[in-house]
Amino acid sequence: MTDSPDEDTALPGDAAQILNALPHPVIVVDPTGRFRFANSDAEQFFSAGFAYLARKRLQDFVPGDSPLFFLIEQAREQQARISEYRVDISSPRLGGERLVDLYVSGMNEAPELVVVMIQQRSIAEKMDRQLTHRSAARTVTGLAAMLAHEIRNPLSGIKGAAQLLATSASDEDRTLTRLIQEESDRIVKLVDRMEVFSDQRPIERSAVNIHSVLEHVKTLGRNGFARDIRIVELYDPSLPPVFANRDQLVQVFLNLLKNAAEAVRGKEDGEIRLTTAFKPGVRLSVPGTKDRVTLPLEFAVEDNGDGVPDDIREHIFDPFVTTKPSGSGLGLALVAKIVGDHGGVIECESQPGHTIFRILMPAWRELSVPGETLAETDEQG
Repeated sequence: MTDSPDEDTALPGDAAQILNALPHPVIVVDPTGRFRFANSDAEQFFSAGFAYLARKRLQDFVPGDSPLFFLIEQAREQQARISEYRVDISSPRLGGERLVDLYVSGMNEAPELVVVMIQQRSIAEKMDRQLTHRSAARTVTGLAAMLAHEIRNPLSGIKGAAQLLATSASDEDRTLTRLIQEESDRIVKLVDRMEVFSDQRPIERSAVNIHSVLEHVKTLGRNGFARDIRIVELYDPSLPPVFANRDQLVQVFLNLLKNAAEAVRGKEDGEIRLTTAFKPGVRLSVPGTKDRVTLPLEFAVEDNGDGVPDDIREHIFDPFVTTKPSGSGLGLALVAKIVGDHGGVIECESQPGHTIFRILMPAWRELSVPGETLAETDEQG
């Protein structure tokens, strides 16, 4: 944060440090709307340093009829904490659509001042979607266990009976018995795929070079399903290792790359982009524990295909949801389960001509201690 040009407008040093540590924009405004404080994230949000903001008012950035100003007045008058979700504060000065959650509070020590914390909706929705995806994965887990027990054994009997009938059947009937066997095998394979969801064993994780994983997946694609498709790499070479299971990451990105290839197949300008970046700020709970991890590593698979249909976009990670005539609808559900088991987040943004699957994952850090090496993933809340 840039020092204020007027010391009277600055918060105490300790308070400023605490607010600067928050991963969300935080501002303090007076009754005229003048900025009395803005943390580092707020400077980024408003695209201006505090030295500039201190000479401006909030009304210069947010439309005067925005619900934000009503919340500020209410918090100041009542000296209360007020929250409002999905508030539109879009304006040309803020650069496009800004749908946010607002947390507004009066200050007991300075009743004329009001603190506003802004949580950008994209982050909140990532967390909401992740909880939904994990819930869907748990549903499939129970269903997979049931199917494996209730379906596999009867199918074995049906297939065996068809094989016996085939030995004494006519050529015409033998065609039907062969159909019964093939369909039994197909259902067994589907059950086998679903059984993966019921695997509750701890994940063996280590430091994984994500670029090595993506290179491996890209090589597989270029020698098969993505043979004639342009693949662009936009990598951050300074990225630290991801704390993950390498084989499972290969499975995740192979699925996403295959989907992207199918989306752009037949397009003259079809293109897939693989990107990696460092994006600190989001923290989530690790499934099954009380730990919280930061998710600073962002990996994305983009394509310029037709996009995900509107009617299934919100359910794209649910089991049995697919746009493919012969698809099972389990691929992306498995992807969501793997990412969730790693404590990560996956989301899909799609419109005609641009679809992006974005994954946030924890990083690996090594701490040297006498006699051993520990892996740390910022799990202290």
